[in-house]
Amino acid sequence: MSIYKQVLGDEFNQLHSMLQKRYALMSTKPVTGKGVMLDIKGAPWFLKPMMKLLTKRKLLFPEQGSQVPFMINNTPRSNGKQIYWERAFYFPHQTRYFNALMSLDEERLVIKDYLGEPPLMYSDLVFSVEDGALLIRSLKQRLVIGSIEVPLPKWFQGVATVKEDYHDEKEKFGISVQVNNPILGQLFHYKGEFTSEDLT
Repeated sequence: MSIYKQVLGDEFNQLHSMLQKRYALMSTKPVTGKGVMLDIKGAPWFLKPMMKLLTKRKLLFPEQGSQVPFMINNTPRSNGKQIYWERAFYFPHQTRYFNALMSLDEERLVIKDYLGEPPLMYSDLVFSVEDGALLIRSLKQRLVIGSIEVPLPKWFQGVATVKEDYHDEKEKFGISVQVNNPILGQLFHYKGEFTSEDLT
């Protein structure tokens, strides 16, 4: 059974049928989406050097723009117990990535999200459904240093809010990601839409 179906329980059946199909299928085979990021915004200017360093770990990036082509690929690992997320953003002169590896904590019923390659950040994710859309919120976060994970104080965390839905009239998925810091405000934001031939 999909780790996302497990974490959502009966709520999974409240998702739009195309979201149900997407999140169930990615536990059995690679699922690829291609589309356009309508808007990408980054952190304040003084954080740009740090964002550039994070590109080496395929975590965040300093570039901003609109109408940016992108690809999202979800690949099952460990017989579907882990899902590898690869997100590529094709800027005019540079391809940037925002990658992660997700798995299920069955006791706490949260998704464990390791961000970057190799992982640099860890976050607990809680999933819910609203009007057929999938909502994801980050909770506790840790800095990953090799085999050591250091809890981050709240003021140092990047709190993520994600919404994924499906637009019947366009026959496209919609995605919106917002990452904010309690002190610095917005660290990262993107909003876009995509299609997936694997689901048609």
